[in-house]
Amino acid sequence: MSDDVITPGAPTPPAADEIPATEPAPVLVQTAAGFPLPEGPDEAPPGATPLAPAELIRLPARHNPRLQALLQKVNADEDLHAIWRCQNVTAVDRLGMSDHGPVHMHIVANSALRLLRLLLAQGLTPSIVKDHGLTAADAEVVVVLGALLHDSGMSIHRADHEAMSLFVALPKLQELLADLYPPAARRVVISEVLHAIITHRSGGRPLTLEAGVVRLADALDMAQGRSRVPFEAGQVNIHSVSAAAIDSVQIGPGETKPIRVVIRMNNSAGIFQLDELLKDKLRGSGLEAQVEVAAEIEGTEEKRLVQAFHF
Repeated sequence: MSDDVITPGAPTPPAADEIPATEPAPVLVQTAAGFPLPEGPDEAPPGATPLAPAELIRLPARHNPRLQALLQKVNADEDLHAIWRCQNVTAVDRLGMSDHGPVHMHIVANSALRLLRLLLAQGLTPSIVKDHGLTAADAEVVVVLGALLHDSGMSIHRADHEAMSLFVALPKLQELLADLYPPAARRVVISEVLHAIITHRSGGRPLTLEAGVVRLADALDMAQGRSRVPFEAGQVNIHSVSAAAIDSVQIGPGETKPIRVVIRMNNSAGIFQLDELLKDKLRGSGLEAQVEVAAEIEGTEEKRLVQAFHF
């Protein structure tokens, strides 16, 4: 599926299913936010061995050699995949929350890259270009790394995980970027990624375009019960019911703004997700003027989400 950014006179962005020729073609089983998810289990069950990487992060990186090199390092990094697994054990197994493992990382990284490219196609300048003289390709590295590491503190605890993500992510960033940038530029990229991580939380105040992109991309992983609003699995309440109401999230060019996000719902309960999650993350992101959101209910009848409710 293409990245559907079409601007006269602008380079055509790579297709979302483009991967380097050295990588095997993925087998796809489902889509989210308009791009494919990898086949296979989301996570190994707790206690299973080995802890080697089993999931590949796939991005349209062919036209960005540095991002392509980074992606190869990410997919070979056993420690990083173990961090993601620990995040999911905390979130899913111990707290009964929604997925916070490699599938979430895959979705957020692809969404962030798509959002950034849509903004670039309309002439917006990334903060790393404006403030540090680096390139739009480096901005892509920042949003991808911010997306891949934004929940790394969940490997320790849910509480204050955004702040804990900073000291989990720092040594990992130093490892991943060691051969990709000279020291000064590497420090700039690291600082921008850490800024994106800490400001993705509710009430965070992104000061860069890239951080705003990561913040919004995180919130957009809400289709088919993948809500970022915490709720306990199996509980019948507005959190779980509204999460089940979101069928799909599509990101594309807008009619009046650079980005249009279309949320397709099977029940109007999904409005809770938009009001409690998406609106909160968009407000204060710095992208308010760049994003239009449309929510649509599929079909003529709403899906019944709850048979009965007793207390």
